[in-house]
Amino acid sequence: METRKRKPRSDALRNRERLIAAAKDVLGKGGPDASLEAVAREAGVGIGTLYRNFPDRAALFHAVFLRELEQLVTTADSLDRTDDPVGALRHWLHANVATVETKRGMLGALSLVMSDDLKRPLAPLSDRINAAVARLLEAAASQGQIRDDVTADDVLQTMYALCYARPPGPDWRAQVLRLLDIFVDGLRR
Repeated sequence: METRKRKPRSDALRNRERLIAAAKDVLGKGGPDASLEAVAREAGVGIGTLYRNFPDRAALFHAVFLRELEQLVTTADSLDRTDDPVGALRHWLHANVATVETKRGMLGALSLVMSDDLKRPLAPLSDRINAAVARLLEAAASQGQIRDDVTADDVLQTMYALCYARPPGPDWRAQVLRLLDIFVDGLRR
């Protein structure tokens, strides 16, 4: 006899979403050693609820990072329909800096937990991000707004290089955004 798996209750789904949001904040600021109790507290749930949703620290880190990539894909897809492709590219790069900021806080832990099983769901999201950035670049180039020899890989590599070249600190984000704006302006014809 086949047993059907029940759909999670709506309150359980809300708790999971609150835990992911809290983990993004707490782990992004506190790094890989941030307290899971602080995550549960920030989400307004007990530590048992956290462990029911995420059996270990690695599962929680992975869920946060996966959610961040999904949001980048959604943002890139929504920007496809704009009349200002250079502005859209700039907007998407700024959104990506927030993702990198979260990832920087969790970098040590992510490197430890990124097994092949955890990397597999990230590959299609990465491909979708590259395709969306390529579409933004193609739209801007076809309107004569930017050079036509710039690839999505060029843009992404430059963005990550700028993000990781800056030392962490209170003005990290502002400095990286300023450099990215200079880079985007440099792409113009």
